[in-house]
Amino acid sequence: MNEQDNLKLERLLEMVQKPARYTGGEMNAVVKDWAAVRSTFAFCFADTYEIGMSHLGMKILYDLINRRTDALCERVFMPGADMADLMRAESLPLFSLETRHELRDFQIIGFTLQYEMSYTNILEMLDLSHIPAYARDRAENDPIIVAGGPCAFNPEPLAPFIDAYMIGDGEDVMHELIDVIRDGREAGLPKKDIFRNLARLEGVYVPSLYDVSYNDDGTLKSFAPNDPAAPAVVKKRVVKDLSAAVYPTAIPVPYTEIVHDRMVLEIMRGCTRGCRFCQAGMLYRPVRERSMERLLELADQLQQATGYEEMSLSSLSSGDYPCLPQLIQALMDRYRDKRVGVSLPSMRIDNIVKQSLEETQQVKRSGLTLAPEAGTQRLRDVINKGVTEEDLIRSVTDAFECGWSSVKLYFMMGLPTETDEDLQGIGRLAKKVVDAYYALPKEKRSKNGVKVTASASVFVPKPFTPFQWAGQDTIETVHEKQAALRQYLKLKSVHFNWHESELSMLEACVSRGDRRMGDVIYAAWKRGCRLDSWNEYFKFDQWLGAFADCGLTPDFYAYRERPYDELLPWQFIDAGVSQEYLKKENEKAKRGETTRDCRRGCNGCGLHTWGVCDWVKHPPLRDTDQASAPLFD
Repeated sequence: MNEQDNLKLERLLEMVQKPARYTGGEMNAVVKDWAAVRSTFAFCFADTYEIGMSHLGMKILYDLINRRTDALCERVFMPGADMADLMRAESLPLFSLETRHELRDFQIIGFTLQYEMSYTNILEMLDLSHIPAYARDRAENDPIIVAGGPCAFNPEPLAPFIDAYMIGDGEDVMHELIDVIRDGREAGLPKKDIFRNLARLEGVYVPSLYDVSYNDDGTLKSFAPNDPAAPAVVKKRVVKDLSAAVYPTAIPVPYTEIVHDRMVLEIMRGCTRGCRFCQAGMLYRPVRERSMERLLELADQLQQATGYEEMSLSSLSSGDYPCLPQLIQALMDRYRDKRVGVSLPSMRIDNIVKQSLEETQQVKRSGLTLAPEAGTQRLRDVINKGVTEEDLIRSVTDAFECGWSSVKLYFMMGLPTETDEDLQGIGRLAKKVVDAYYALPKEKRSKNGVKVTASASVFVPKPFTPFQWAGQDTIETVHEKQAALRQYLKLKSVHFNWHESELSMLEACVSRGDRRMGDVIYAAWKRGCRLDSWNEYFKFDQWLGAFADCGLTPDFYAYRERPYDELLPWQFIDAGVSQEYLKKENEKAKRGETTRDCRRGCNGCGLHTWGVCDWVKHPPLRDTDQASAPLFD
């Protein structure tokens, strides 16, 4: 950014909300000399600073790249609407926080894809940077644009805009990608040749090297490489040894409040439970744990480098970490004098232990969030949740006895086979939670009384889950169910939250969309759509107009149940979990049959053929064994 643009920026900072989003200069931010490196990487988060700075994946890759002496990584976030409008009016280009370099100055621009409804923000960020949105329109000297993250497992909706995708864990493939692009640029290779070299990397998908055709009914007819360098199947990358993997400790500490303003310790990656609606549980298999010794070492470094007073133990199911009670006890002993608290997100109802609750509330008590997901045992069996009503009541009773008085319960509506009885069950469960509080002796109840918040999100069928073929409830049906739930949850001490059905419908369209969805996203952005996940900026009518502009309908993508023989847009990706296994799980769901936890025996999901799932080498747990028994020797 030149001196004139810097002066513009300083003036704009006085005119916008939350100017600290744009100033940079945080403690532990890494600022490098551009002249001293061979590769420059802009890590872009397609949402605002306070959301992006809460994302662990960004911190991991920011640290990983900046550890290299030959490369640098700087952060770029989606500006707020007020700042974006002022930047456009003042012809001020989008810039990085570390050095205020224009985004188009970087050799590589990388987007993490965390949420489908942030995709219009990607186009907004490119436009603010004066970079053509469509890959076909970009020049040889324009940056190479890459993407990764969970949503990259269906890369097709953004395929027209992205040069290359990294599928799976990013720690190893990121180094390889940077090296290939650097070597290609320094050798003067045209982009087409660099893309061919990228396609040869395991876990990298280059959309321009594949052709797509469609049937008359709009379904996908064929999907195949158009270049010998491109593999017919793209296999996800897996980091096998999590303890040995790079993990950030000197993370940038914001000057302004962010969504998750605390230290995050990733204790393990992956989940063995097999919930049929959960995309992350399928994508991040196999389970890999960090050793307790490594976690304590990282915790010390994080606390010393940041000064945070809360540490979150992160994973998809933290209660399944084999040494969780010992880890919590060790952390509490270490940091009790420093008043550092430990929080436990992602705790399953069936493995919350009273000892852990008692330990974590000694310094400060965070909120308790539990996810029954469904209101009846029948529907919990359909989704393979593996928890019971007794588990829930035991867990909340333990929490109330330990001093908690506020509990959040997460449910989904619109799950396959759902009936009104299942919705009524949500109301009954919420009432039983309140009753569990009042069943305690008065001296054990909190003086603040009890507060139960029941949240019901709309089920969105996701790729690489057993429900990827399911249709979503229509908006009208969702509204009827929300009205019914409002009646069922008219209870003392219970508050009901719900998600907007229109946004969930669009999420289903994009998450299961094909390459044509890219034109819809572009049309929506041209119609003024951006920051779609923010209620005040969401423009549903413009999204519908964008579908019409492109001759497509949301019903085709969101509401249609797909047959098993239909070619799916993401089917060329090997995520480790086979399509046959997902079909088998879908059929079991229809019959209301459950599938055991992988810890109790291999279910043949497909990863056992990769040689990366160590659990298959060990005898299964017996029913009498603890759920948190060690996965590995």
